[in-house]
Amino acid sequence: MRRAYDPPMTQNDDWADRTEQTVLDAAVARAPALGWNARLVREACEACGLSRGDEELLLPNGARDLAALLSRRHDARALEALGVVDAKSLKIRERIARAVSERMEAGAADLEATRRCAAFLALPTNADLGLKLAWESADHLWRWAGDETTDWNHYSKRTILSGILIPALTMRWFDGRAPAEAFVARRIENVMAFEKWKAGKDFEAPFRRVSDALSRMRYGAKDQPAS
Repeated sequence: MRRAYDPPMTQNDDWADRTEQTVLDAAVARAPALGWNARLVREACEACGLSRGDEELLLPNGARDLAALLSRRHDARALEALGVVDAKSLKIRERIARAVSERMEAGAADLEATRRCAAFLALPTNADLGLKLAWESADHLWRWAGDETTDWNHYSKRTILSGILIPALTMRWFDGRAPAEAFVARRIENVMAFEKWKAGKDFEAPFRRVSDALSRMRYGAKDQPAS
């Protein structure tokens, strides 16, 4: 999914983007029978008339690249659905609940392929990619919800939402919509309770004390103002 601040596309970029999506379409259609693996990548590429050389150029990491393409397609689909929603008219907990719900349903549109991809990402060798894609999804959803933080809250919000998304998406794919929605509602209540407890607490104080101590060690004690 391209963003407004991405550099202009070249002709080769355009070919790659279009071909990636065509291969992904072929993969989504074949994944229920083949699973999410190297064979799926090869057959999807063959169906699109691509040689092995084209495949290595387009998807150098094979099924991992294909999994990233599917996750980003679902992100884009969710954001398209959220585009008709006035986020500012909702409370923050309602925004997050709606955003997570749309993300779940975006993946459910390709349910069987999404299940195969989820099983692939659950493998220990692919855990890093699964976490990266969950973070990307959380970042998109928080931006839609209006979050513009740039301090440590930027990272904590995305980390917490990633921790909700991973089990919520898994529940949606394998247990159905109702259990997943109920899980999300409970987790959001927990997060709101934590945010209420956190409000007013100065978590940066320990870091300031360390910074002050290091400053004194290097530059000496600050001069005290004359009384």
